Amino acid sequence: MPAIWATQVLEQLIRKGLPTRAETTDAAMGQRAECVMLNKGPHLVEGVRFLDDVLRRMDRHQRKKTARLAPLRAWTTPRPPAT
Repeated sequence: MPAIWATQVLEQLIRKGLPTRAETTDAAMGQRAECVMLNKGPHLVEGVRFLDDVLRRMDRHQRKKTARLAPLRAWTTPRPPAT
């Protein structure tokens, strides 16, 4: 049975142009569903782009309802030079 994630995802982003931290987390959890529902608003195109970016990033960390526990790699730490 398909699951739809519809919890006012990115509501502030779509209405005012700036997402809250909770909305970003909620959007990331949408990776567990087959579909994420967004409401209408003046910043809908930005909302779709933002949601696409978040879901693509979460794809490597989540497979449906099971976390993959992959390394985050949000930034790289330079290794000290070998002596």
